[in-house]
Amino acid sequence: MTTDIARGQGRDGSGAESLLAEADTPPETRETSGAQMSLIAHLEELRSRLFCCVLAVAVGTVLAFIFYEPILQFLLNPLPSQANALATHNGKPQIAVTGIGEGFAVVLKLSLAVGIALATPVWLYQLWGFLAPALTRREQRYALPFTLVGAALFLAGLAVGFLTLRYPLDWLLRFGAPYFVEIITADNYFTFVAYFLLAFALTFELPLVLTFLAVVGVVSAQQLRKNRAAILVGLWIASCFVTPGADPYSPLIVGVAFTVLYFLSEGLIRFYDRTHS
Repeated sequence: MTTDIARGQGRDGSGAESLLAEADTPPETRETSGAQMSLIAHLEELRSRLFCCVLAVAVGTVLAFIFYEPILQFLLNPLPSQANALATHNGKPQIAVTGIGEGFAVVLKLSLAVGIALATPVWLYQLWGFLAPALTRREQRYALPFTLVGAALFLAGLAVGFLTLRYPLDWLLRFGAPYFVEIITADNYFTFVAYFLLAFALTFELPLVLTFLAVVGVVSAQQLRKNRAAILVGLWIASCFVTPGADPYSPLIVGVAFTVLYFLSEGLIRFYDRTHS
């Protein structure tokens, strides 16, 4: 009987200890502990979310292909008028193609790039949804702001990239002009434009990335404030290498954009810390 009583007391003690341990556990930790998923479940969710992203990109690509003519005319605007390969036909700018099917292939690739841009809210939301099981319920509430801010920053990056595009194009076309004849093909030009604009758009997601890292506890506003000078110097140095031309305007525009994005990141992180202190 003594042994049974001791066992009962041991069970009661361990139960009390487990209750006390659970009580000491932060609510955020308890909320996520039940949301554990197996590897197979993660892979199935990844497949479904990738399917949604691919479907959204496909829809955007079809829409861009339907309206490819105004898109082409709009993207030809930054090309300097003195470019040797630029010609006009019935008032519309044209550039050369070197193969029978090159024009169609260029339109397909350009439509795919525009489709990725149009599907930005979808793949940002799917990205957040895939990461959500590892977050607390409080952090999961930021799915909609994450998507809206990310889409706005992506569009802002496209706009700044388009405004900057004419400067590296002008410098690259003028370089060696007395010795070279520039033959600008459609594939070369629109591939350059697509990569340039998408690079700017992804770069403008810097505040979103830093804010997400602050939400999950990787960085803090104090760390960014302490290392502000070194980070800004690094961003300005990077702005001299991310632009393809050697003109003075492109690095200046990119450097100013990086600075604004960095201070925007600090502001968003301070706002998050203030509302959750």
